[in-house]
Amino acid sequence: MNRHIARRLTTLMLALVLGACGFHLRGTADLAFTKLYIKGASSISKDLTSTLKTNGVKVVSQPEDAEIMFEFVSDGVEKRILSLGGSGSVREFELFYRLKFRIRNASEELWGPEQMIEARRDFSYLDTELLAKSYEETMLYEDMRHDATRELMRRLLAQKPKAKAVK
Repeated sequence: MNRHIARRLTTLMLALVLGACGFHLRGTADLAFTKLYIKGASSISKDLTSTLKTNGVKVVSQPEDAEIMFEFVSDGVEKRILSLGGSGSVREFELFYRLKFRIRNASEELWGPEQMIEARRDFSYLDTELLAKSYEETMLYEDMRHDATRELMRRLLAQKPKAKAVK
């Protein structure tokens, strides 16, 4: 069989299998607001801003222009020893990324409750592969930040702005 035809058949079969199980590519979120004000900063600020713009939301610089207000309360990472080897050397670490934030409608005076997103990863560690493990740790933290951004977008999807009161 021709290699080109075999490749096309494989692609077609993959598309049929994925379609049959309900898989679909991520599209844009249908957010109920178009203007968001972000107060504070975080290690995911750039990723969040980019994702919001992709979804048709303008990040405004003045709170008066926003429909929804968002505040980064804190974010941080933590690294814990998960297990030790027979000689007392570290064998595994547990990594955490935590993001705390709160949201409110621009028309309201009070902020909503503080919310937290937490991501966790385990990774094995070897002293002999220090450079590779350092890179792996960096990539795991980056992956957790991307997961946190996606979770944050899911939570923003639930936000329904109320009309501003006319004074």
